[in-house]
Parts: sequence; C-alpha cells; structure tokens
Amino acid sequence: MSVTASSMEFIDFGCTIQTSLTDGGTTRPRTEFRITGYDYTSGVWQFEGYGYVPSGTTGVAIMQVFGGKTLSTTLQFRVYNGSLTYYTSPVLEENIYDRWFRANVIHDVGAATVMAYIDGVLKYQGPDHGNDTHYFKIGVYTQHNESHYMESRWKDIKILRK
Repeated sequence: MSVTASSMEFIDFGCTIQTSLTDGGTTRPRTEFRITGYDYTSGVWQFEGYGYVPSGTTGVAIMQVFGGKTLSTTLQFRVYNGSLTYYTSPVLEENIYDRWFRANVIHDVGAATVMAYIDGVLKYQGPDHGNDTHYFKIGVYTQHNESHYMESRWKDIKILRK
C-alpha cells in the first residue's frame, strides 16, 4: 500500500502529558505526550515528526502507536545503544544519536498493518497487534537496560488520516 500526504487529511491536535516517576508500580518511569482528540478504531492514520535522541539515552521507547489486543501497543520505536528499533528487533536505523531524523508511521486498521519509514525509507512493514482504540504517544518510557538519563525531542509533528 502506498499513501501519500496529498491523499491524507492534516489534523490539528492537542497533547496531554503523562508522567510516572515512581518505580515499583505497574508501570515503569516515563514522561510521554499523548496526542489527544484523535483516538481511532478504523481508517488509515499517519504520524509524521522529526525526532532527536541525545547520545547516552538507551533502553527507552520514544514513540508509540498505543492500542492493541495482543499487546498494549501496535508499534514502539525504542532506542538501544544508538540504534532505533521496532520494539527490541529489528534495528530500523543505526547511529540515531545526536541528529534529527524524520519518522513516518502509517497504521492501516482495516488491513491490520503498520509501516515505519525513517528519513523516507521503509524500514518495517508488518501486522498490527489487533484492533482496539489507538492513539500516538511521544516522549520517553523506560524499557530494559535503561540509562539513568533519557531524553527524546520531537518537532514538526503532523497527524494525517485517509
């Protein structure tokens, strides 16, 4: 499937901040922005944004498509030792530290597929994790073998739908 920006509708959005700094609960430490007002259960949706991860940040999810039946998320971009990954594998892009990269994620709910592009190159295409209410999140969410300090920056975010 090929989806171009000209066939998608730009959506202005809001954000809410979700923070959990306590360890020992049911969730790991995080500071995330949930893009609000555009939860979806059908259609073709695209996230586009420019991300930046400073060197030293590792063991962290920096972007998510939340919602799924078999997992709580449909997609996670994680950073491990300077590599951007889809969950823990495969590696989508090496040497991600200290540079801006363009991330595009297209979720086709009807086809149950998700595609991830980094700097305009398709890096992942596969099944989603089941239909649910979905939404996009950015920030930092502790995963495994995490660094003490973690940070991600995002700019020029667009949400589009077909």
